[in-house]
Amino acid sequence: MRVVSQHSLALMLAASFASTIGGLPFNSLPILLGSLADTFGLAPHEIGLLGSICFAGYLLGTLSSVLIISRFCLRKLTVACAVASCLLLLLSAVSEVNWQMPLWALIGFFAALMTCLGLRIIGQMINKERALGVRQGIELGVTAIVLFALPAYVISQFGYAGAAISLSLIILLLSISVFWLPKNTHLAHEDLSIKSQLNIPKSAWMALLVFLVFATGNIALWAFLERIGNSIKLEPAQLGILFAVLKLLGGAAAFSVALVGSKLGLRKPYIIVLSVLAIGLYLIWLSLSSVSHQFVLFAMGAWIWEVAFTWGCVFQTAAVARLDAKGRAIMLIPAAFGVSAMVGPALGGWLASSGYQGILALAFTTSLVSMICFIGPLAVRQRQVLSDPLAS
Repeated sequence: MRVVSQHSLALMLAASFASTIGGLPFNSLPILLGSLADTFGLAPHEIGLLGSICFAGYLLGTLSSVLIISRFCLRKLTVACAVASCLLLLLSAVSEVNWQMPLWALIGFFAALMTCLGLRIIGQMINKERALGVRQGIELGVTAIVLFALPAYVISQFGYAGAAISLSLIILLLSISVFWLPKNTHLAHEDLSIKSQLNIPKSAWMALLVFLVFATGNIALWAFLERIGNSIKLEPAQLGILFAVLKLLGGAAAFSVALVGSKLGLRKPYIIVLSVLAIGLYLIWLSLSSVSHQFVLFAMGAWIWEVAFTWGCVFQTAAVARLDAKGRAIMLIPAAFGVSAMVGPALGGWLASSGYQGILALAFTTSLVSMICFIGPLAVRQRQVLSDPLAS
């Protein structure tokens, strides 16, 4: 596999920015859909369908990435995806409502390719936890800025067209990092057949499945955090503070993993993640049953949970990358996350009919299952791969 300068900070940042480009349309989707609704007078069911179409394109792009990325020069593919994303956003700003669905399907597709491309490069780094922590921190940091600036300053004055132009400019700015990638460099294998590209080790498939379980339970909670806060009569201003700090802490948690890197070994990170996550869930549970200090309990619980959830995502992604040295499995992380984003909220809605405590129990149970798997058979397999890289 032709990978240049695996230890290069520039390469790590370039991959992180590429992944961030891919995450921008996805992370800002609720705001963009709301702006589209105001601009075109869309009904709620039309907005929901548009979001589903975008997600379908994202999922298709993720699944296709295993076959596409290995075949092209990294620099050229990054430029092509960034330019395509900008053009599609700008087209959506000037097109009729009937064109929005195919345009947003394509936006989701190219966003997924950019995310997977960044993950593929990062998956080849020696210290995967550090590289993935930097990537996650940058993505959450940029997302926080965008989510703050778009509604408050851009959409309020210029509507959806202003949001589309602003996102395009941010994508172009981030894509300058493409020049940090070596020229004419591929992440390619000698055998580019479909069978070869999908020949992922069983242990990596298992790690992906475990990650999907972990994400499903915790995304179910994420989807209902606002509803839980509303159920305990929190003010809109309090919820605004809660979610603003939540994203900042998520970015800080990712960067903390980057600082620690792989020093914690293969088992200890998951014990820490479960312990911290359990504290967060317990505080949220207390806020539901308390008659005083509800905001403090709920906010502290949500913030602690967000930190642990971010840690868990980074460490598990690093494990997936380690279990498949050829770098194909890590590109399926967004697909696993996407599937969990489909299943989690629906499962959470079913549990919420009996009270939000069921969602808290689901988040804890899926995290416990994840910890058991990663400190057990998956830790053993990772140790075998580290001692003999050919074993993967």
